Amino acid sequence: MSEDGAGAVAPGTTSDQPFLNKYPEGVSWQFDVPAQPVPAILDRAVSRWPDGNMTDFLGKRLTYREVNDLVNRAAKGLQDLGVTKGTKVGLFLPNCPYHIIFYYAVLRAGGTVVNYNPLYVEKELVHQIEDSHTDIIVTLDIKVLFEKMQTMLAETRLKHIIVCRMADALGGIKKLLFPIARRKDLAKIQYGSDVVKYADVISNNGAYTRVDIDPEEDVAVLQYTGGTTGVPKGAMLTHANLYLNTAQTDAWFAYREDNGGEKTLAILPFFHVYGMTAIMNFGIWRGAEMILLPRFEIDNVVDVIDKQKLSLMAGVPTMYSALLHHPKSREIDWSSFQFFSSGGAPLPVETLRAFQELTGRQICEGYGLTETSPVACAIPETGVYKPASIGLPVPGTLVEIVDMDDPSKLMPQGEKGELTISGPQVMKGYWGRPEATAESIHNGRLLTGDIGYQDEDGYTFIVDRKKEMIIASGYNVYPRHVEEAIYEHPAVEEVAVVGLPDEYRGQTVKAYIKLKDGAELTDSKLEEFLKDRLSPIQLPKIVEFRGELPKSAIGKILKKELLEEEAARKI
Repeated sequence: MSEDGAGAVAPGTTSDQPFLNKYPEGVSWQFDVPAQPVPAILDRAVSRWPDGNMTDFLGKRLTYREVNDLVNRAAKGLQDLGVTKGTKVGLFLPNCPYHIIFYYAVLRAGGTVVNYNPLYVEKELVHQIEDSHTDIIVTLDIKVLFEKMQTMLAETRLKHIIVCRMADALGGIKKLLFPIARRKDLAKIQYGSDVVKYADVISNNGAYTRVDIDPEEDVAVLQYTGGTTGVPKGAMLTHANLYLNTAQTDAWFAYREDNGGEKTLAILPFFHVYGMTAIMNFGIWRGAEMILLPRFEIDNVVDVIDKQKLSLMAGVPTMYSALLHHPKSREIDWSSFQFFSSGGAPLPVETLRAFQELTGRQICEGYGLTETSPVACAIPETGVYKPASIGLPVPGTLVEIVDMDDPSKLMPQGEKGELTISGPQVMKGYWGRPEATAESIHNGRLLTGDIGYQDEDGYTFIVDRKKEMIIASGYNVYPRHVEEAIYEHPAVEEVAVVGLPDEYRGQTVKAYIKLKDGAELTDSKLEEFLKDRLSPIQLPKIVEFRGELPKSAIGKILKKELLEEEAARKI
């Protein structure tokens, strides 16, 4: 294993694990699937369902055979641009066929995918491009996306931008009308050696050069996360991590027929690890047709659900809450759905029960982290359901509770400690950060930073977060990052950012600010100042200006006291 990797010894044994007595009927915890390169997921689907619909993007459908051909041609085009084993290629795209095509093309060409959030501001993009060593970025000809990348071409190590035409992803009259109706939203692009057309990249016979991949060692995706600190770093997810986590997810549903023909709502972004595995890779594994939506617009989502007769949906709590409270929710025929899953943030019990009453189906909540590819635990669809639990470990996974001060010490059943995860989906380590890797992986166990306990049946319950990370609508928000942006305002003397419980978002961002003597600042002026420094999900939704912030004897701002004040206000 490389110096970034996590040398590991075997975690605890499973012979006496109580969860084995509560495992879903027809599902085996034993997991002995051999690791393969991630493109084997697509190969498997193409061989079984070549003429089945794979994607439906705003009315334009592509079959598995058609997408596979485009992947091969894109892989050949990438190699012609200089992609070799380990070359980092960034995807700066919303959910659309291009994301799937280039995800698999990069991996077939031997490269490593680096996922980028299209909402990132320039500061975040510069950091990730330089830190990851991204050489090529794939994006759309949409002005708001392309112009950011054009700036990166001048300011960073970036060598090439591949530009995909949005209109070409559409079918029929939409393809013709889009360039006219959305003219002001399209970028004016000067093509050349550094800015390349997608059409030119795929203008070949698809005969790419096959690359030898070691699934256990070779990194498929650099997925950026703050981990247990607020400094974004790339989790190295190997081919084995991602292939096997997809297989683990499938094994969790071993009792369901694997015959293709399912329809899944692809609304979770593929640049997020949850959407990448639970929708894209898992959907392809199952031969599903993915109904791709580039953003969550509730009226549009309700319309798609009503018309498409979907069978699968993976979402975050805010999506289910929005669907539950939509005025047309009780007019929808939900009978086609076989399964709902939720992750990214805790699902309120009230939402779960109300949605089950509405649809007749239980939402099966899951748990995981970027560092676990991400699926680690899930609520069984059948069998014992325990509210507020994250369920049982998926096949091949072990969840253990260790002492918060001594991770080599396992806690007795029922006692609180830090959750750890062991299994084939645990990352290789953090890119370029062996010290951070060593801090996060101890004796083969990934330290999650979440505090919880296990009951007598082996169900795990999370009660607190060791880290200060905020999870808002399924996205990680790092208080330190938000604080640094606020500190750039000349009127700010001190700031503390925390996450408060939010029924809709899971958590919401609140900033407590002390202004400099004589300075003035309003919520609206602060928001205007921050809009180019923070993405919309990171912007504080609540701002409180205070004369003083509580501090310890050594001058450290005490966020715990701020949270206690908030709790007292609700009493």
